[in-house]
Amino acid sequence: MLNRLSAVTGAARIAPMPARLIRARDLYPGAPYAYAAVALSGSLVFTAGACPIDEAGVVTDPGDFTAQAERVIANLRTALAAAGASLTDVLKSTVYVVSADRGDLLDVWRVVRAAFGAHDAPSTLLGVGALGYEGQLVEIEAIALAPTTGSLG
Repeated sequence: MLNRLSAVTGAARIAPMPARLIRARDLYPGAPYAYAAVALSGSLVFTAGACPIDEAGVVTDPGDFTAQAERVIANLRTALAAAGASLTDVLKSTVYVVSADRGDLLDVWRVVRAAFGAHDAPSTLLGVGALGYEGQLVEIEAIALAPTTGSLG
């Protein structure tokens, strides 16, 4: 399709951008996905949803929205750091909370806002019916600006 479109429009063919999948060494190694992906240096980092799991893959703090949000932020920081980025590089985040109670969503949001501080990038806060791990109440995924220099983990 791209070749046909190029012939019709005269547009130059764009070479595919290789993605580098980031396996954060300090997070649970049994996850069936990469913790982040970087397109090109100076481009974007896409994180997997950061979950409230410890290094052994066990969900932490069952039933505690605030404690799970704190663990999720810690895991998100670790995944971003493995890609050479930080919370201040985040361009957009999505926060998932297993609850229809706005009070629970706001409890999680307070943790997220405190972690991001003055860096108030666009974010979406959602109440959902379930997340991937048994007992999981919170998950955050982010898109960040990738570093222009440095090594990627």
